[in-house]
Formats: sequence, structure tokens, C-alpha cells
Amino acid sequence: MTEKFAVELGKIATSQALYPKESMLAVEDRRRNLFIGIPKESSFQENRIGLTPDAVKQLTDQGHRIRIETGAGSPSKYSDHEYSEAGAKIVYATDEVYEADIILKIAPPTYDEIEYLRPGQTLISALHFGNLTSDYINALLRKKINAISFELLRDKSEAKPVVRAMSEIAGSTVMLVAAEYLSSSNEGKGIILGGITGVAPTKVVILGAGTVAEYAARAALGMGAEVRVFDNHIYKLRRLKHNVGSQIFTSTLDKAVMYSEIKQADVVIGAFVSEEGQITCVVEEGVVAQMSPGSIIIDVCIDQGGCFETSEITSHSRPTYRKYDIIHYCVPNIPSRVPRTASQALSNIFTPIFTEYSKYGGINEVLFMNEHYRSGVYIYKGSLTNGHIAKKFGMRYKELGLMIAVRN
Repeated sequence: MTEKFAVELGKIATSQALYPKESMLAVEDRRRNLFIGIPKESSFQENRIGLTPDAVKQLTDQGHRIRIETGAGSPSKYSDHEYSEAGAKIVYATDEVYEADIILKIAPPTYDEIEYLRPGQTLISALHFGNLTSDYINALLRKKINAISFELLRDKSEAKPVVRAMSEIAGSTVMLVAAEYLSSSNEGKGIILGGITGVAPTKVVILGAGTVAEYAARAALGMGAEVRVFDNHIYKLRRLKHNVGSQIFTSTLDKAVMYSEIKQADVVIGAFVSEEGQITCVVEEGVVAQMSPGSIIIDVCIDQGGCFETSEITSHSRPTYRKYDIIHYCVPNIPSRVPRTASQALSNIFTPIFTEYSKYGGINEVLFMNEHYRSGVYIYKGSLTNGHIAKKFGMRYKELGLMIAVRN
């Protein structure tokens, strides 16, 4: 092969003429403006909103249309005026919001809100698997929509960004709650959360070693508390110790050891991650009865049934009750206690997602080009695509990947 021939062959090999048409299409700018609607949350004590005014301005500056129902931002301390100044259109009738192509909610839509949906729309919201029923799924299926659960949504690193963010907030917040209810002003033990020179530190037991547990442990250690963490997954315990950067006590779910520590604890945090809707461990009522009077239990997984036999759902307006003289804080949706922070965290996740949707030309195209976005989809074009939901209710489902491939 002559040198001249080799040079010419190299030029041909790098020519775009040899690239598949699909590869050329992949880099083509298919940008399309989006039409997003944000209704006011009607679910009890849901105080968060999916986009802040700053995020709305960023999206409207890109050419997207956003409608927001009046008062939607009020629980997070954002006014209609702030959203209007950011470029959103404030509407005063719920049905006007649901004229949008994409509906962004925090809580799952109620049955009444489902009636506003129309075929071809994309719904992005939580799904709350612990309270899910087949009737609810069928109501959504009848609307022939695309539905995305942001609890299931994964990013390119295979992490769940919304779950992670809300768990970080919940974990940090529970220790502030514990500090509040240990004080005598709330008829607690009258002790400080943490420790000072010459006084034994507060004892905190955390059940579970996920993100909530990690951030609760960080906060407790930062205050000077003595922390014990229990989980049945060694890799989670090892990861938590590494992330926290402290040689804290960790143990598997040895009931003798765990129950002994719970009985001596000032604060017990229930933060197990549910597996297929089931909590892995439940603390028996008899153990709670032997805890020191005035101690506090915070059951973060109460929305999944809780991990204490004595747990009962409470609310932000009435967050606690006493049983065996133990304070129980069993409020679901703890991030709504700090809705402005939670809304900012959600907005940081949804804003780049919408920018990505626009870049690829819409929801159908972004699902075709980016496999990690498919994780959150449980209904596509009116068909159930989530195998876990189908198995739970004995329903038929279709493989999302095949539906997208056939369409394209």
C-alpha cells in the first residue's frame, strides 16, 4: 500500500458519508418548545412545588410556555407575582392548567384531577406505591396518557435523584425534630440533642442505612450525639460509615443487640428502605414500652406502613402523640415541613430534565435516545409498562423498550 493511497483511505474513513443516518440524526438539533402546566396541590399538607420562579424564568427564556394555577407556590412562600414576573401565565381555573402538554405535580393526582387529563398528555408526579390500588392505575390507563413517577426516575449514574434529594432533606430534618421534642418545652426529657463537656451524650439509634439514615447520622454526630445504626445489608452499613467519615457503631439486625440499644436510646429513627412495598423490620410494641419515658420515636417510613408496632400516621398540624409515655412523630412527607428547600431541590432536578426533553424534541424522542429516562415511565401511550405494578395487581403490561422501538 503506497503512502498516498493510505492518506486517501484515511480521508474516506473519517468522512460523514460513511456514518449511519441514525448517528447523524442523533446529533441533529430537534429542539422543540414545551408547554408545561403546574396545578395547585390539593393533597393534604403537600406544600411543595416542582419549579421555583428562578427555574420558570430559565425555561421561559428558552421559549417554553408555563401555566401555573394561582396560589400553587404559596405554601413554599412563592407568590403569583414572582411567577408572573418570571414569565409564567397565572390561571385561575384548574382546567386551564390541564390544557398543557406536560403536567408537573408533586402528589399523585386525585380521582377528580385525573378527569382533567386527556390522551397524549405526559403526567410527571409521585406515585406513592404504598397506597396504590388497581382502580387508581386503571383510572390513569383509561386516559391514554404517558405517566412518569419521579420516585422511580434515574439519572445517568443510575441513582434516583428525586428520592435522594428528598431523603437528604428528611434525614437532616428529623434530627431538628428530635432536638425540638427532647426539650422540656415540648414535655420531653429536657435534654440537649448532642453532648457537652462532662455530660453524657444523647443516644440515637437509627434503623436502616440508606440516604435518610446517612443524613440523620451526619446531623446527630455534628451535634455530638452517640449514634448506633442497624441494617441487614453489610454493604449499606459500610457505605454509610465511609460517607459519614466516622467510625460509628453499626450492626446487622440482631434483635437482642438492637432491642437492647433501643431501650436505652433517647431518640430512635425508623428509616428502613421498603423492599417491594414491605418494611424489612418491625419493632415490637413490648420493646417500645420498655424505652425510657420522654424518649422520642420518629418513623420516617410511616407512609410504607411504619417500622414500629406502635406507629400511627400523624400530620404536620398534629405531629405527635404519646404511647407508653414515648413521644411518637409519625408524619409522612417530612420534606413538606421545609417546602421551600424541598421545592428548590426538586426544581434543580426538573429544570435540566425539561431542557433535555426540549433538546430531543419531546418525551417520545428523549425516551428513544436516552434509556435511563425510561426508568420512571409506568404508563406509555395508555399502556401499563411497569412490571412491578403489573405483578402486584395481576395486570398485563408491555415492555416499554419494544413499544419505543416499534414506534421509531
